[in-house]
Amino acid sequence: MSNDPKEPLLLDHNYDGIQELDNNLPRWWVWLFYITILYAAVYLIYYHVARVGDLQAAEYDREMKAGAALKDAAMGHFEANLSTLTPSTDAAVLQDGSQTYAKFCAPCHRADGGGLVGPNLTDNYWIHGSNYVDTVKVIWDGVPAKGMITWKTVLKPEQIQSVASYIYTLRGAKLLSPGKLPENQQPAKPAGPSQFE
Repeated sequence: MSNDPKEPLLLDHNYDGIQELDNNLPRWWVWLFYITILYAAVYLIYYHVARVGDLQAAEYDREMKAGAALKDAAMGHFEANLSTLTPSTDAAVLQDGSQTYAKFCAPCHRADGGGLVGPNLTDNYWIHGSNYVDTVKVIWDGVPAKGMITWKTVLKPEQIQSVASYIYTLRGAKLLSPGKLPENQQPAKPAGPSQFE
């Protein structure tokens, strides 16, 4: 070991024959460390002592209020123009509606619209109105008495329009297997006595 002051010095102790060097830290690292200390002090004073800036919780609340206002405005605009809506014939819109239908509607209305828990969408016997605007209203507001949730809290207005446009194309579709019977008429009674009588 030389006596050159620029050479790292070995410390006197060793562990299992391993000696430790007493190197100086790089200057850039030391300055970066000082800058982080200064930044932490300024941050503490700015946000917690002087309370000039919003903390994360307050900023989150402010952004949530702004988002809720935008959402309410969009929903209000959609509801105001509901009676003027017409079904789309655009292939991209219908494809998007088909995907939304398969994800959210098919579990109750069957993939082909024939009806399971929910009513048949391919016949002409619609309980809550059979025109396009009625379909949009039913999707938008739901039918809580029948177990259908409101979708305005889940789907965007454009998605509701696209799925309503897709459902509009199901009217009169030929089903591979019989669909659910119309619910606004009495189902046909079987002829003769029941096998259980």
